[in-house]
Amino acid sequence: MKKFMLMASVFLAALFAAGCRVDETASSVGLTGAWRGKVQGRSGALAAMKGLEFMYVFHADGTMTESSNYDASPPCPPAYGVWRKVGATQYEARYEFFTGNPPASFDEIAKGGGWAPGGRGVLTEKFTLSAAGNAFASTIRLELFDPQGKPAEGGGDATAQAERMKF
Repeated sequence: MKKFMLMASVFLAALFAAGCRVDETASSVGLTGAWRGKVQGRSGALAAMKGLEFMYVFHADGTMTESSNYDASPPCPPAYGVWRKVGATQYEARYEFFTGNPPASFDEIAKGGGWAPGGRGVLTEKFTLSAAGNAFASTIRLELFDPQGKPAEGGGDATAQAERMKF
């Protein structure tokens, strides 16, 4: 009987411990993970982009990737950059993408040509993570630079609202 009681106690303790396991919550991982958001342009080139959406991936090593539903108009690769935590629920990121110049005529495309390098864009974004860690609000600043690295016209400001992607 003693042996049975001891085994039952060990079994119940193991069962209780398994039920009390602490799972990592979204708020404890900060921005790390995949996000999808809507961007509302307020000025400059961003204001002209209606229905703009971003998908972000924030990697645990502090690097990030961003892509938008405008990446094909004109052809433009995703943006790559870095992010960091700056407060309890505050983060910031700086990421860049290349821009291109359109070909002068369709004949250039037919001959195998395409969009020539046109400079780059730099996005600076400041995020506020929700208490649950499943959403954020942000402000975005876009600066454009020509191929020589000099400031170019365009740029602008925007706000964004995003939610963590999940199954």
